[in-house]
Amino acid sequence: MTLTEIEKEYNFKYPALYKQLEQDGMLNVGEYGPNWYSTVFPKLKENPTLLLHSYDFELLNTNSIAEEINDFSDPEDYRQINPEFKFIPFAKSGAGDHYCFLLNEQNGDDIPIVFVWHDCNEVNYLAKNFQHYIFRTLLTDMSEQDTYNNVSDKEFRENIESVLKTHTKYLTEQQTEILKSVLSRQIIDYEIELPRTKEKHRGLLTDIELKRILNEIIPYEKMDKSFEYSTE
Repeated sequence: MTLTEIEKEYNFKYPALYKQLEQDGMLNVGEYGPNWYSTVFPKLKENPTLLLHSYDFELLNTNSIAEEINDFSDPEDYRQINPEFKFIPFAKSGAGDHYCFLLNEQNGDDIPIVFVWHDCNEVNYLAKNFQHYIFRTLLTDMSEQDTYNNVSDKEFRENIESVLKTHTKYLTEQQTEILKSVLSRQIIDYEIELPRTKEKHRGLLTDIELKRILNEIIPYEKMDKSFEYSTE
């Protein structure tokens, strides 16, 4: 299926930016399977598709989008999502959570981006629109080097540089300048304060600076707030 066919099938309109990404081939991730990482991924790395190197982010192909929309609205689905919520997923995490457009709060081309948890009755607001979401994700990636999978400093920088190469056209000049400035920094180790503990992180900026930049550049009163998707 194409995005246009999905729009007709489910009676909604994607934001113009997302349709542009489709036209530019930025959503062409191929068919996932046991050999995807060894055969498809190396080719995509040359010209990264949408947020290819983002942590715990798997872009859905269009056939998968239709399947996921049907699951969200299925009264037998284990999540029991309230039918008043209109979620259009575009990616998922390794655990089965979903990144979605929230059609209920669409305002012109601004459709909020949310994160729908699969194992708890919660939805988190991520950004006011998809353009802001791209910037937020790229900046967040710079703050979170994947040390769990032993990604080296060199590979960490190379991945960010390659993504910026294909994503700059979708960013504002100000956003691009900020990302390039952060990329020129030295990698640092820092700690995040959590209830009763601290969590070690490594990246090009701290979580405190990340939040400050996001609030200054893409302010959104609902950012990181949440609501319940089910009354069960």
